Amino acid sequence: MSTKNGPAKNNLTTDLALLAVLAVLWGASYTFIKIGVETIPPVTFIAARTLIAGGILFAIIRWRGLTMPGDAASWRRFAFQACLNSVIPFTLIAAAERSVDAGLATILNATSPIFTFLLTALITRHEPVTLRKLIGVGAGIAGICLIIGTEALGGLGHELWAQLAIVAATICYAGAAIFGRGFKGLDPMLPAAGSMLCGAIILVPLSLVFDQPWTLAPSTASILALLGLSVFSTALAFVIYFRLIHTLGSVGTTSQAYLRVPIGVGIGALFLGESLGSTAWLGMGFVVAGVAAMTIPVRKPAFAR
Repeated sequence: MSTKNGPAKNNLTTDLALLAVLAVLWGASYTFIKIGVETIPPVTFIAARTLIAGGILFAIIRWRGLTMPGDAASWRRFAFQACLNSVIPFTLIAAAERSVDAGLATILNATSPIFTFLLTALITRHEPVTLRKLIGVGAGIAGICLIIGTEALGGLGHELWAQLAIVAATICYAGAAIFGRGFKGLDPMLPAAGSMLCGAIILVPLSLVFDQPWTLAPSTASILALLGLSVFSTALAFVIYFRLIHTLGSVGTTSQAYLRVPIGVGIGALFLGESLGSTAWLGMGFVVAGVAAMTIPVRKPAFAR
């Protein structure tokens, strides 16, 4: 029994550790974006993000001896994934963070598991709707409210367009989590690189036309934020993301958003001076419980022979 169950337990431990790493990488992305768009326009900022991340991933793919798909159908799927997972949501969030705090952006964007759960339950139905997942959703929401506090949520009425843009980006992420299951069988780096390169192909021309980046004078802080966002919160994060889509499922993978909230708010507090709620530790307990409820598989009873 121990030999049989050992690899499965090890895989689950690895996946949960990767889920935490992904939460840190994406939690930091909101602060990176906030700093970056101070002196770099959103479209140019995201065009550079996708171009740098796609280039890094493509170089690693070549170094590993892998080959990108050569058929048009695969690249159409990459392009569609790029729109759902980078072009539209990245740009919307970057534009919104010119007026919305990184912490508030983290809160709004953390609703992605809710939309993924709803899309899964109502449309695709590829994952079971269980009471435990419903409880996990509720626990995660409760934890978010406790961590942030009612004072932070009091700003939801301001800059409505920007906040709605983040919600729209969140819905895109939910769709991307479900569509991303279609890349099963491919090395995780292939759809990650393909979607990033397609995103760059779409956004770079728009940047050249509308922002004329050669006329910009970005600050050193914005450039460093762009590099951190591209290398760690995009290239590395997307490789982890596509792996977890196939091992934990779309709802389980997007449940890292609950961990991303305290991490993202904490990083914003440390580097941007944004304040944390007084009940953060209690909220953290609810968050961890919610993630566990949505990601740890139920043990099947062993039948006596």
